[in-house]
Amino acid sequence: MALKARVLYDFHSENPGEISITEKELVTLFSEEELDGWLEGENSRGEAGLFPASYVEILRDHITSNTNNNGLSSPQIKVPSPTQTSQTSHVSHASPDAQSQRGLGAGSGGSGGGSFHTSQGSDDDWDDDWDDSSPAADASQGLGRSPPLYPVTTSLPGRRESTQSTQQHQQAKSSATVGRNLNRFSTFVKSGGEAFLLGEASALVKDGDRICVVMGMHGPEWQEDPYPFMCTIDDPTKQTKFKGMKSYMSYGLTPTHTNVQVNRRYKHFDWLYARLVERFPVISVPHLPEKQATGRFEEDFISKRRKGLIWWMNHMTSHPVLARCDVFQHFLTCGADEKAWKQGKRKAERDELVGSNFFLTISTPAVPLDLQEVESKIEGFKTFTKRMDENIVVVNTTISEFARKQMTGFKKEYQKVGQSFALLGQAFEMDQQSYSAGLNRAIAYTGEAYETVGEYFAEQPRQDLAPISDLLDLYRGHLANFPDIIHVQKGALTKVKDCPKQEGELHDRCNIISCATLAEIQHFHRTRVRDFRSQMQHHLREQIAFFQKITAKLEDALQKYDDDQ
Repeated sequence: MALKARVLYDFHSENPGEISITEKELVTLFSEEELDGWLEGENSRGEAGLFPASYVEILRDHITSNTNNNGLSSPQIKVPSPTQTSQTSHVSHASPDAQSQRGLGAGSGGSGGGSFHTSQGSDDDWDDDWDDSSPAADASQGLGRSPPLYPVTTSLPGRRESTQSTQQHQQAKSSATVGRNLNRFSTFVKSGGEAFLLGEASALVKDGDRICVVMGMHGPEWQEDPYPFMCTIDDPTKQTKFKGMKSYMSYGLTPTHTNVQVNRRYKHFDWLYARLVERFPVISVPHLPEKQATGRFEEDFISKRRKGLIWWMNHMTSHPVLARCDVFQHFLTCGADEKAWKQGKRKAERDELVGSNFFLTISTPAVPLDLQEVESKIEGFKTFTKRMDENIVVVNTTISEFARKQMTGFKKEYQKVGQSFALLGQAFEMDQQSYSAGLNRAIAYTGEAYETVGEYFAEQPRQDLAPISDLLDLYRGHLANFPDIIHVQKGALTKVKDCPKQEGELHDRCNIISCATLAEIQHFHRTRVRDFRSQMQHHLREQIAFFQKITAKLEDALQKYDDDQ
């Protein structure tokens, strides 16, 4: 039988990935193993997800084979009493699904897991998951008794704290102590934003690692790179190793600040992406083009991937922070010396300025931001990006359908017209009169012209619609990144609001996170305006040239009727 548990207290899900459970309900557990104080299972309504382990009691009677060699059942797990943890503050945050978008890894198409693929964010990612629920409020729900609050994991990756420190972090808000978030899957926690806000970040920051935020005309901005550069990506070449047993595509990259070409495989891009996402929790690292297991050497796929990498590289080199970071420069400048490449790779993977320590590198303007104004700007940006994401889907669907019609329907219809004119010309050729020969030739040419126009329509989407689709794909990746970035900033803001007695101590660190977030939003808008202006101009120029080419072909056909009179 499946592992069962009885619910001891009501739990109402507030985040994606969680499920609601009701007192005395029987739930099915997928595993007895806890994950930072949470269990995964299915409730009686068939909903699967996470719920607090301390809210349920595992029923050993429902296990048929879970006995030891002496035939004795395992002892039941003791559940802590409601009063044991009632002094822990409770702040709701995003679920594991939200974190899977950024930070666990990255890669093609974005933007977790072993493949470093960042998934697309759902609409739920935009919900406000930051409302605080105090123990008193929780106690008012469950028939006069308060359930234990969620277990708190106080150790961050790579470090542990003493029992005394753990107890300090679990004090009630009434004592003005800043508590830890109870959902350890939240992006605010995983990114290191919480640890930084609580003053736990510690690392040596060199002058070259400093990232400056300056106050521009429209708010905080990343300081411009004084030495901007670009990078070209040549058509890839097919390479082999192990005496031809393994094949791969190699891309030639030539940055303008060195003018020295280096060769990189897609897996090198993938590795770089993972490092960048880990290094910069509040910067939108552009997603890589998608991976493909089969057909990797087909011409269409190779061409599309190269175009996607060109867009990716343009966004990387135009970002004031990403463009000059050490790991990206190592990627662009390290030549064929395998030893040097591995040394740079190991250095990047041991970088201490990741997670909470990243925020130590940020220098902000002298005058702090108004946090109420920051919150208003963030809300406005959330509304904007949701609408942009919705309409990107509409545009992509529309132009894809239009391209399909051009490549198949329009081509076919024009060719049918051309063939009908050709048949008419063949019929006229049965007339042996000499004065009709010119007309017959002109009609035949008109038929050929229409068939050629059909070919023009079939080829045109590659010139004007496909580039728009590529750009939209890139921006959908950016839009998938921003929910997590915003969650980090909102988590910091919530902590400041929850602890008014310590607002002065937290305000400076919250200001750093807010400045970085608004600077990244400002960069996104500037880049968006640049890209879409350029791409729409390109589209219209291509459309004009396309119809001019059709016009020229039809004018040639028209002239035939005058030439042969």
